[in-house]
Amino acid sequence: MANSRYSDLDRPPLNAAALNRALVRPGSLWTGVTVVESTGSTNADLAGAAKEGAQEGSVLVAEAQAAGRGRLGRSWSAPPRSGLTFSILLRPQVPLASQGWLTLMYGVAAASAVRRLAEVDVRLKWPNDLLVGERKLAGVLAERADDAVVIGMGLNVSLKPDELPVETATSLDIEQAACLDRDPLLRAVLREVESHYHDWVDAKGDAEASGLRSAYLATSATVGRQVRVELPGDQALTGRASGIDQWGHLQVESGGEHYTLSAGDVVHVRAA
Repeated sequence: MANSRYSDLDRPPLNAAALNRALVRPGSLWTGVTVVESTGSTNADLAGAAKEGAQEGSVLVAEAQAAGRGRLGRSWSAPPRSGLTFSILLRPQVPLASQGWLTLMYGVAAASAVRRLAEVDVRLKWPNDLLVGERKLAGVLAERADDAVVIGMGLNVSLKPDELPVETATSLDIEQAACLDRDPLLRAVLREVESHYHDWVDAKGDAEASGLRSAYLATSATVGRQVRVELPGDQALTGRASGIDQWGHLQVESGGEHYTLSAGDVVHVRAA
């Protein structure tokens, strides 16, 4: 029993059959949910499947991940079944220039689902980290695989303080969330993603027309704040985050100049 999936009753395994019954239906975005005990990276696995022709709407969930990655190549890990670690496969039929909104859309959907179910005030740090206060609850990472996009998320659910990968992280358990059951949390996130994705695709990737840009701004913990943005090449920019443009880029005012950033690691600067 020591090595059983049920050996930790506080962290029960996910039921793939139940998830498929709930999510896969005619007309749904979701075409199949696979749950594996362990893998290196759900993003890497699904990217490989995408190149072999896997359907849009494929979902891969790992109960444990040995080589999880965050943004900027950072490693990411958590005890088995202590969180939700999963990736989705999309083949968006929208202009390539608009596809930068995909991870922001995912962040909006995930934050909305978690806020509603867990009753925790989740906000987004640009581009797509889920925060509670200034602590990171979840991260989102997207990568292209030919004409497909794979988006992965790691959401901390039942981690205890001594299990957190870094001191600046948190979990739903630590935040005393109303729901710590991974099954309804996963369903809620995927249903919110489906709803936002359909609206965005129907609007041909127009974040303004689909309501995505306004939804992102309403959830943002970054816009309006003083920030330091770590840029490629060991550069940094400090200023006020003033908005998000039509492509999902961060707008920053600094020293009387206006900057538009498509990439960078944001640090929220505390007011003096």
